[in-house]
Amino acid sequence: MKKFILLIFILATILTSCGESQLSSSLVYEKNPQYAWGYAEFFGDYYADYANKNNVLSLSLFTDSLKLNSLGELSGLGQYLFLEDVFQAPADTLLQVGTYTVNNTGLPFTVAPGKNDTVDSQVFPIGAYISYYEYITSNSTLKLISRGSFTVSRSGSIYTIACNFVTSDSTILKGTFKAELPHIDEALSTQKSGIRKKLVYVR
Repeated sequence: MKKFILLIFILATILTSCGESQLSSSLVYEKNPQYAWGYAEFFGDYYADYANKNNVLSLSLFTDSLKLNSLGELSGLGQYLFLEDVFQAPADTLLQVGTYTVNNTGLPFTVAPGKNDTVDSQVFPIGAYISYYEYITSNSTLKLISRGSFTVSRSGSIYTIACNFVTSDSTILKGTFKAELPHIDEALSTQKSGIRKKLVYVR
């Protein structure tokens, strides 16, 4: 009888370990997404009221299984990279070729790091971050990007972007994009330092 109970205990331990292992593996998020489509939004000298005359772009990149409807809602599974403040020289209105570094200087060829901002007791992400849309909704998550860089090259209308980021939980995040990159001019419809309407709502 004791041997039987011991056997049951061992089997239960093995099954529990397997279950935990499968759960853990399901929560390993993609570290090298292959972005299939995206766009850039131009906001002009958005921070001019704060004495920063550099132009600002935001960059949105998506893996191929994510789709965007007319309400700005994403459907499907995959990764969505959002770089909110990509700084350009005052004369530049398109995403320029070169390497952009994650920092808070606001200089050309930099991108602001991700952080959580609080407005009226509501917390929301700003800056650079990646959102993971998983099959099990509770496993979907968002990771802030704290440092690193991305490099842009261009051949005709085709942009190539290679990412080399580190998230706030010290995860190395790569990722590449090679496709046309539409640019949307939001400068006239957005007040300086005002609320920028995002085309994608993060769940």
